[in-house]
Amino acid sequence: MSEQTTHATGAPVRIFDTTLRDGEQAPGISLDVKEKLEIAEQLGRLGVDIIEGGFPITSQGDFDAVKAIAETVGAQPLAQGADQPPVIAALARCHPDDIKRAADAVGPAQHGRIHVFLSTSEIHRHVLHHGASEDEIVAQAVEGIQRAREFTDDVEFSPQDATRTDDEFLKRIVDAAVEAGATTVNIPDTVGYAIPHDFGATIGDIVRRVGPEVAVSVHCHNDLGLAVANSIEAVRHGATQVEVAVNGIGERAGNCSLEEVVMALATREDVLGRRSRVRTREIGRASRLVSTLTGYPVQFNKAVVGKNAFAHESGIHQHGVLQDRLTYEIMSAEDVGLEGRQIVLGKHSGRHAFSAQLEEMGYDLTAEETKRAFERFKELADKKVEVTDADLEALVADEVFAYTEEAFELDRLEVTGGTVSQPEATVVVRRTADASIHEETATGDGMVDAACGAIRQAVRPWVGATPTLVNFNVAAVTKGIDALGDVTVQVEVDDQRYTGRAVSTDVVEASARAFLAALNKSMRLQRARDDAARSPMDTP
Repeated sequence: MSEQTTHATGAPVRIFDTTLRDGEQAPGISLDVKEKLEIAEQLGRLGVDIIEGGFPITSQGDFDAVKAIAETVGAQPLAQGADQPPVIAALARCHPDDIKRAADAVGPAQHGRIHVFLSTSEIHRHVLHHGASEDEIVAQAVEGIQRAREFTDDVEFSPQDATRTDDEFLKRIVDAAVEAGATTVNIPDTVGYAIPHDFGATIGDIVRRVGPEVAVSVHCHNDLGLAVANSIEAVRHGATQVEVAVNGIGERAGNCSLEEVVMALATREDVLGRRSRVRTREIGRASRLVSTLTGYPVQFNKAVVGKNAFAHESGIHQHGVLQDRLTYEIMSAEDVGLEGRQIVLGKHSGRHAFSAQLEEMGYDLTAEETKRAFERFKELADKKVEVTDADLEALVADEVFAYTEEAFELDRLEVTGGTVSQPEATVVVRRTADASIHEETATGDGMVDAACGAIRQAVRPWVGATPTLVNFNVAAVTKGIDALGDVTVQVEVDDQRYTGRAVSTDVVEASARAFLAALNKSMRLQRARDDAARSPMDTP
């Protein structure tokens, strides 16, 4: 299948990406402005039509991230062949403060959208809107849409929990939203309740109801594992926009998966007659980047981007694929950007070759970021014979995206003991803000436990709380006994969870660095909350 080949009979389906808003709401994910911007830039290269950058009223950090995305990704096209940048959207409740804050955030974009929502199902109205009547909800929706139209002519309205909303009331509020000026009506399956047959029929009714001048969107959750199926059925019944997240991340069981919807449209264009504008060869990199920065690993058997998506173990399957790939593959790894030359960088490689490879991979680092990444690369090259693209992506994410001026640094880690004697770890942790250091020693049930225990004791004077390791995951970045160990942890501090990630050929070292990275994030976000409390957001 060629990425450029198209025989679609209908207009392309618009891809509305909510990785940075709904996707970030997955437990344990907390992206800072720099990380959000990096993902947004890749979404721009991917060619999605709309990027929902966040929910600006929720925090100063979310506002800053949406505004930064609007100023950069929303200012010029990043996708090859695109004639305009993606629309930058921000979420808002039907409340004046929310809408003004969203408008200010997306204002710098060439095309900004305000996405307003209001709950409409009986249970949501009772619990979230203090028992508001249908008339009151309609009035609030109309007022919110009209206020949003004061700032932009691109307004999307979502009746939250639409699939559990009374059919007649859903039709009524859709009609009211369109009359009030909504240019896109989104029908969210907020709790993953829908079944494809019924959902498709509902969407078909709404498409006929609003006419061709209003876009009909769907936003499906995966609680029953049907998010992609429901979205495709909606497209089959006339939906013109699908809301997705990279790797399907999001609340509970997650959102409709970008890569699965896009490749379903591309692969079964013969049946659906529709496809998207997404540059499918950028999908693999988008998946890896989101996984790296969120700390959410991609399951091996994940459709399209999983490690085993194009792997064949059965002898019969191997024989068939060797004779003709189409025997057992309906798409190729190359279609989604999972092929590619594996570079051979080693300890003799210089800064120029290193920098050139990063540029070829799409990274635009500052001189200081390149310097730090190169230093980590040389350390790694002394331990590995070859350093691959995947190693470099993991290294850059670990060294550059996780770096902050306020970060704690691990100056020294020594671990003794093991299977015979109880493991003991000694660490020296430095705080870069004032160069003060703490050295501590701790024992544990294993080497990782001992290392994290020693760090916990060392940072206690700075953190002021007892951080607890609640989740731990380790995976190999590449194959071989010298593979990088990619460790992701979740650490709880004051009832809040923070994700940390690090890579090293030594799993214990990677675990210690990941634990420290999570603590860095907790301190950084606490500082942001304190700053916001001292300087309240300027809203009307």
